[in-house]
Amino acid sequence: MIKQQNQNASPRPPIVVIMGHIDHGKSSLLDYIRKTNIVEGEAGGITQHLSAYEVEYNSKGSTTANHITFLDTPGHEAFSKMRARGAGVADIAILVVSAEDGVKEQTKEALRSIKEAGIPYIVAINKIDKPNANVERTKQNLAENEIYLEGFGGDISFVPISAKIGTGVPELLDMMLLIAEMENLTGDRSLPAEGIVVESHIDTKRGTSATLIITNGTLKKGSFILAEESLAPVRAIENFLGKQMSEATFSNPIQITGFDSIPAVGSLFRAYANKKDAEKEQAEHLNQREAHTKTKPAESVRTIPLAENALVVPIVLKADVAGTLEALEKEILKIEREHIKIKIIATGVGTIGENDAKLASGSDSAIILGFHTKVERGAQDIAERFGITIKTFDIIYKLSEWLGEELDRRTPKIMGEEITGTAKILKAFSVMRNKQVIGGKVLTGNLEVGAQVKIMRREVEIGRGKIEGLQQQKLASKKVEEGNECGMMVEAKVEIVGGDILEAFVMNEK
Repeated sequence: MIKQQNQNASPRPPIVVIMGHIDHGKSSLLDYIRKTNIVEGEAGGITQHLSAYEVEYNSKGSTTANHITFLDTPGHEAFSKMRARGAGVADIAILVVSAEDGVKEQTKEALRSIKEAGIPYIVAINKIDKPNANVERTKQNLAENEIYLEGFGGDISFVPISAKIGTGVPELLDMMLLIAEMENLTGDRSLPAEGIVVESHIDTKRGTSATLIITNGTLKKGSFILAEESLAPVRAIENFLGKQMSEATFSNPIQITGFDSIPAVGSLFRAYANKKDAEKEQAEHLNQREAHTKTKPAESVRTIPLAENALVVPIVLKADVAGTLEALEKEILKIEREHIKIKIIATGVGTIGENDAKLASGSDSAIILGFHTKVERGAQDIAERFGITIKTFDIIYKLSEWLGEELDRRTPKIMGEEITGTAKILKAFSVMRNKQVIGGKVLTGNLEVGAQVKIMRREVEIGRGKIEGLQQQKLASKKVEEGNECGMMVEAKVEIVGGDILEAFVMNEK
């Protein structure tokens, strides 16, 4: 984050991003700070969207309220781009680590995002109220992962907390304000607003809207916002609670509705006093985009080789917000099958509509997946007419599980041979109309009457046949086990001789 330095500069509230592994208590921490319950509101208690909140906090000995803006980033592994974006917007990061589990994969990834953003961070060792919590072990585990805390060989600030009952949370907030003061965060209210798009989505009733974080300047009604190619008139400014504001300034998370296209998540925005200036800048962005080649659709880097004549399953993907689409694509393209290739043919924000169903109707195997979104009646009718599968979900791993099972169900069944037994031919006795009487010894597995056999000579298949009868110690037998000698009647067109190997096999689905 750029620190503004000029004569009109005034202190700016810090933007703090909460990061860490899934289920380590990031949302619970925000919950306690905000005294509301968003965890229950998120499906499965897992934060699915990057959300921005603003809180007031009275630190010890202070008579004035301090404002802090928080970004809650999802901990699920699929949301790596959203976490990196959160770190890019913020001034300070809180790395939440469970005192029970220690450092996990998304903890390491969150730390990489923080270091790439070059922002200071505080480690919050959470869940200290749990019976299995061990703060000292967690410090050791952090050191093993090159996170050196104060008093433990490094200078990274840390606070042991319980997000559930609030232990240590005031100390953590004080630490945030102290670091913000040291960072000398300032902004200039006299400038036009600028900042970053943290989320965007389409509302069927209100149109295209975006969640923005203002990093400098002031946004007023009647101005125009341009986020790369997306333009919106500022008719109404809503704060994170959905309440109207007359104007907004730096560090405020706001929502603006009325964009002419979906703003790219992570893009920079700027406010303009009049529409003409904004449209001129918009035209320049459009020209620049046309000069570059269009982005290719996401392709999976396969770890499993793809079989020839693999079934292609086209997928149309819809979600309520743009940032989630990235996570969904990443998660879906991880699902690999040898005989199936996933091809995401379209992605979009908003409800599943007739155009989505028409696009999918071009293939018998197409699937339409929706996340936190509804299905229009017209789309449902087209899907039923063409036999298209439409499924909607509100938890990302449930979508992954269902899709994996559906692909297994659709995998083309391939018949393969499974060897059930082998026998070495010791002597050939007689041949009559392709029926040969031979003697041999079962080397592996077993031989059964009716079994199909491959006739191998010097490890090369010379023909195939069928066991018509078996004798063991001159008595008829249906089955001869490994290690036993037997007499056999085999029907085969090629002559079997001593030294040949018979391989009995069955056909199974693979």
